[in-house]
Amino acid sequence: MVSYDEHTTYREIQQQPKLWRETYEILVRNKDAIDAFFEKTLKENTLRVILSGAGSSAYIGESVAPYINSATNFDVEAIATTDIVAAPEAYLRKERPTLLVSYARSGNSPESEGTFELVNEIVDDAYHIVLTCNREGRLAKKGEENPNALVLYMPEDSNDKGLAMTGSFSTMVLASLLLFDLDALNKQRENVGRIAEYGEELMVSETLEQVAEMDFQKAVYLGSSHFKGLAKEAELKMLELTAGRIATRSDTPLGFRHGPKSFIDDNTAVVLFLSGNAYTRNYEKDLLAELEQDGMTTDVVIGRETNRKSVAADEFVGLDGNAENIPDAFMMLPYLMAAQRLAFLKSYKQGIDPDNPSPDGVINRVVKGVTLYPYTKEGS
Repeated sequence: MVSYDEHTTYREIQQQPKLWRETYEILVRNKDAIDAFFEKTLKENTLRVILSGAGSSAYIGESVAPYINSATNFDVEAIATTDIVAAPEAYLRKERPTLLVSYARSGNSPESEGTFELVNEIVDDAYHIVLTCNREGRLAKKGEENPNALVLYMPEDSNDKGLAMTGSFSTMVLASLLLFDLDALNKQRENVGRIAEYGEELMVSETLEQVAEMDFQKAVYLGSSHFKGLAKEAELKMLELTAGRIATRSDTPLGFRHGPKSFIDDNTAVVLFLSGNAYTRNYEKDLLAELEQDGMTTDVVIGRETNRKSVAADEFVGLDGNAENIPDAFMMLPYLMAAQRLAFLKSYKQGIDPDNPSPDGVINRVVKGVTLYPYTKEGS
């Protein structure tokens, strides 16, 4: 197998299991501070929680919202900062107590700063949790200066140096899952250890190498519930790292059949993140059977090894070791590593530099060219 260790992006994909273990310990060390913060916010019986970020960071919220909704009594919504900044009155309610959870790798994206300020300006009772990978970022500074804010710093090495978000994304996902289910923190130690082991296995998966060698020009990523946001992030990783040479889209297995299926042809790879929920899996299996009947695509399934025989797939990336006992929300992390590695390999095999797939500056590590305008209430 070729060594890719000279590439920063590959090393940053590879180091994630270590970062997950470190993230768990960060939550353990900060448990008392988190409990104290929630005691203050929980007095708001109608508290609304908005999970927010831009680009990949927005998909963190979409990925974890189903779990937080099931683990808490909060009214949880994932709304991108890019949406809030452009039309704040469409999303923010003056009289509704609101907790804004901001996800930020650098903490210097203008939309993240703008959303933080807009929530303070528009909402009477505003609270903040800032999850960031950069202690020196402007968003971190804003959080530290706000008495109604809690700032949690991800492991130092999660502040990716490459263009694509890798460890920054996965550590903020894990922190969110643990943060909003603190009563289960001790029992999650084992799950974190196991998903870290699965991630390490995926870095030597020959199946992913074989899929990357296939001559496809399009890629579709499909996932249900928690894996819907994951599918969006996986799609973006392939698009970013291949400099747009691979056309991509994402959807849910059921939603894909309502028109988007016309995207596929015999040059398309369909990657499905297989659910651990037997009920949900029925719909995923039906779609895979339909795609097999159509015979137009390469079907790649990432799932638990115990489900391999129950699905029709050209390629199956399976995870062993009682993975069926781990909630889908936590399985997102090794699934994500598989998608990241596939995108890296496809980029490399296309002759692109995965560390700098956009040398002409079409996209950048921190977005450029965004002007924040003073907020004026509509009609004023």
